[in-house]
Amino acid sequence: MKDPAAPHDSQARRGSLHRGLTPVTLAGELVTLEPLATGHVDELVAAASDGRLWELWYTSVPTPDGMAADVAAKLAQRDAGTMLPFTARRNDTGAVVGVTTYCNVDADTPRLEIGYTWTAASAQRTGVNAESKLLLLTHAFEGLGCIAVEFRTHWHNLQSRTAIARLGAKQDGVLRNHRRQPDGSLRDTVVFSITDAEWPAVRSGLRARLARHRS
Repeated sequence: MKDPAAPHDSQARRGSLHRGLTPVTLAGELVTLEPLATGHVDELVAAASDGRLWELWYTSVPTPDGMAADVAAKLAQRDAGTMLPFTARRNDTGAVVGVTTYCNVDADTPRLEIGYTWTAASAQRTGVNAESKLLLLTHAFEGLGCIAVEFRTHWHNLQSRTAIARLGAKQDGVLRNHRRQPDGSLRDTVVFSITDAEWPAVRSGLRARLARHRS
């Protein structure tokens, strides 16, 4: 029997995502995700220099000289309604340690991707990334009404692939020769996703990981 409430629920979900594409601050115990702003450029240059992240050929971290243009491009996509970019700031030191975004937004389904994420070397494996994902996924599923959240990464980025799988995301497939890299090479993109039905288990797993980290 068809659920008579389903169409209404679908419309409510779509409306939530449309209304949710506005800057928002997501605060946790370890990290706060702030709306990206032009005033963050210098702090982001320092964060990317922590590990010289732009030298990793399988990532797309801006160089120090290119950071201002990258921030401007992300803010332009925000203004167009296709991206919601965040700056990640550690709560213990107050230091900016990276960037993450909601991107590839599909308000009609509704679903989106968490992507364009990078984290300063000294903040990796500190719980900052795990809590960032918990904050983003909670807002996506419980605030914006998404039915799926997607992640994409380079085939050769084994660290990223492992981290995404540890979230509880399932691999959907590999897009071969999907995108041209700045050095001219072709990227095979691995696609993962988490559905709304899987979210409660993923949430529990992330909370358990963070509790172990804090202890």
